[in-house]
Amino acid sequence: MTESKFHPGTEFDRQVQTVLDMGYPALTGLGEKAFLELVSPLRDVAVVRGATMDPPTAARVPFVLVITKEIAPPDRTMMLTRLNGKPGFADYDADDLRRFDPIKELEVPDRLAYLVFDVDRGAETLNVTPDAAMVTITAQGRTPLTVDEGIAFVTQYPGSLAKNNCFSLVGSRCGDRRVPAIWISKKAPKLGWCWAGNPHTWLGSASCADRAGAPAG
Repeated sequence: MTESKFHPGTEFDRQVQTVLDMGYPALTGLGEKAFLELVSPLRDVAVVRGATMDPPTAARVPFVLVITKEIAPPDRTMMLTRLNGKPGFADYDADDLRRFDPIKELEVPDRLAYLVFDVDRGAETLNVTPDAAMVTITAQGRTPLTVDEGIAFVTQYPGSLAKNNCFSLVGSRCGDRRVPAIWISKKAPKLGWCWAGNPHTWLGSASCADRAGAPAG
């Protein structure tokens, strides 16, 4: 049997087409031409960084294209996600959801779009509190996903969301003890929250190796 080879350029193009088909240019207010001008410079980054990465699986993927909440409100992008044909939803007031920002420990690119690499849904942190999972993730030299990144993950890889293997997004907080999480509710993707000190057998904490934006200039 011939070993499958991962083609990062092809995968990047697929992810761009996915968000185009979902209507991201209109959602962001950029229009298709400006939207493509925003994301296209990331292709070279994906090709270089992804060249040595393994093909995606349900649990772990090489990279994901992230469109940030500055131009793509998460309450609306969550509605564009699908699982078995069912649209996702956010169990948040839109204004409340906007209060969740990346934690200070993250080095999120100052870009409207960027790539997040080596994304893992966190099976080893199932039934571990988000507080404790943060310690584990940090010790591995990794960082937790944000809300924007979690939505992007589910947008591009719906199969990453599985029964008894969903995930918290410890990388976004708003100053209280709530931690955003994405799980399956009524057979659809749901963006809700759990408490930082509460474990759930079906909820891990997703993480990544690093992030990169397009080169300046």
